[in-house]
Amino acid sequence: MSSIQLPIVRPTRPPWNKGRIVGQKRPLQPRQVWAIRARLELAGSQRNLVLFNLAIDSKLRGCDLVRLKVADLVVAGAVQNRVSVIQSKTGRPVKFEVSESTRRSIFEWVTSPAMLGRRFLFPSRLHASSHLSTRQYARLVRKWVSIIGLEPCGYGTHSLRRTKAALIYQKTGNLRAVQLLLGHTKVDSTVRYLGIELDDALSIAEKIDL
Repeated sequence: MSSIQLPIVRPTRPPWNKGRIVGQKRPLQPRQVWAIRARLELAGSQRNLVLFNLAIDSKLRGCDLVRLKVADLVVAGAVQNRVSVIQSKTGRPVKFEVSESTRRSIFEWVTSPAMLGRRFLFPSRLHASSHLSTRQYARLVRKWVSIIGLEPCGYGTHSLRRTKAALIYQKTGNLRAVQLLLGHTKVDSTVRYLGIELDDALSIAEKIDL
């Protein structure tokens, strides 16, 4: 008797991106920034407030943000208003400004009992790590956007990195300035990162009258 071979049936897996928003994450709007900041202040979460404020001001990648040391920002007992760090991705220095409100929250955090003898600005609560991990940071960002009613899949750590940069570009149209602030080596990278389209360029050109 001949045997009948049945076709192999493999279970189908749903696409990895089903139900997710892929591509660039949206920057936050100013009102959303203030909403998250107000929630963190009301919750009395000093570390998370500093993390959020500094993420917006510094425009650093998450891997560089979580590795910031107290000595990077605090010199002779004062929080610096301009800071320079070496980017882990490019090995090149990038400078950023620290706003007054952020400096105030940093000072309150580094002088708190929880930071006594700490080297990293964002120490991890896990004994296996000396500082907050990028995964923990990403979870916090998802939590922050959720508490103000935003869809977490549309936002991520790069949302915070892009927020101030996108606002600066909208107000000035100065790509070179944004490139320097983001630490990009090529302006093309800045164009792609901000998602600038032809309509944006034309809008800027229309404001110039010769």
